[in-house]
Amino acid sequence: MFTGIIQTTGSISAIEEKDGDCRFVFNTGNMDLSDLTVGDSIAVNGACLTIIEKDNASFVADLSKETLELTTFSTLKIGSRINLEKAMMLSDRINGHMVSGHVDGIGRILNKDEDARSIRFMIEIPSPLRKYLSKKGSVTVDGVSLTINTVDENKFTVNIIPHTLSETIFSEYDTNTRVNIEVDLIARYLDQLINNNV
Repeated sequence: MFTGIIQTTGSISAIEEKDGDCRFVFNTGNMDLSDLTVGDSIAVNGACLTIIEKDNASFVADLSKETLELTTFSTLKIGSRINLEKAMMLSDRINGHMVSGHVDGIGRILNKDEDARSIRFMIEIPSPLRKYLSKKGSVTVDGVSLTINTVDENKFTVNIIPHTLSETIFSEYDTNTRVNIEVDLIARYLDQLINNNV
């Protein structure tokens, strides 16, 4: 589990294709990896990955064909910057919201506009995810926990404050940038309970 509070940004330093899957090497910037071991989880752009190798400044993860198809990783390249968050500990504060690291779909940046000192982003999502979004509800975009401003059909808006712009890869987004979307866990499970989709 994660909180959606990005701890640092890093970059992709290598991509190796392996029989339809891919092995990625992630440079972790200033993140301290000394408390992590092989087998631990870490969120990269909101996707929960398993560390299979690591050193002081990077780690390696295998991405399955399904992960590549359901996330934006298939479009990323060597040098692409990434959002990083270690898995939460039970003693941690939950400053964002409960995030599983299981991406529900790929969104697309439709536009961004200055809104006082923040930037308001409009993001398009796959239509089946619309029912999980509500005004002032939570959503995760590339691993960032955000509060929804408005929802209009399969589009929603969020305001990104200067701190979030400087500490995440939101500053690099432009029109048509694709992003990983995870809907709120509670909304997903409530829908299953109410509609008996289990």
